[in-house]
Amino acid sequence: MFKRWLRSFWWAMHGLQTVWREESNFRIEVGVAVLAVIGALVYNFTYIEFAFVLVACVMVLAGEVVNTAIEDLCNKVEPEENAAIGKIKDIMAAFVLLSAAGAVLLGLLMLGNHMLASS
Repeated sequence: MFKRWLRSFWWAMHGLQTVWREESNFRIEVGVAVLAVIGALVYNFTYIEFAFVLVACVMVLAGEVVNTAIEDLCNKVEPEENAAIGKIKDIMAAFVLLSAAGAVLLGLLMLGNHMLASS
């Protein structure tokens, strides 16, 4: 059982490595997530606030991973321009955009609250 878990973990890490290597947006989002975590530490966020920051960051990154997987699958199924495939890709991009916008709003609200409290 442990061997199977270890193999699954290895494949998952391989998937992350692939997304990191092939998707510049993922690398940018990881950088922003690191800055968000550093900001939360610098402004001494509470544990619950820190948890919200982590969940928001993971949602954006997970959304990008799913978006990449679905885009790659769509490109494999239909390499030519296709309106239905384009619609699927647009919807997935909208998911990533919404999760990123939500994460930014959450971060700004929490950071603003801490900046106001410290002044």
